[in-house]
Amino acid sequence: MDAIGPVDTVNTADPEITYAECRQCGTLIAGLDGRYSCGVCGWVNHHSEGHRALPRAEDDVDHADGRGAGNRLG
Repeated sequence: MDAIGPVDTVNTADPEITYAECRQCGTLIAGLDGRYSCGVCGWVNHHSEGHRALPRAEDDVDHADGRGAGNRLG
């Protein structure tokens, strides 16, 4: 069986799991694209500290537009 080499392309659409130390209690925490929330003490970093822009709600295929039966709140 042949060995498979490293993949040269990276899918930037998928979120990346990142790790950091909680700034409040020091616990090692994982987050997505540099956005963290500590389950021990409740600390969260500001969304603007992430590694890339957050997607817009309109870009979500499951986003309810408020006009159809898919909107559970309205």
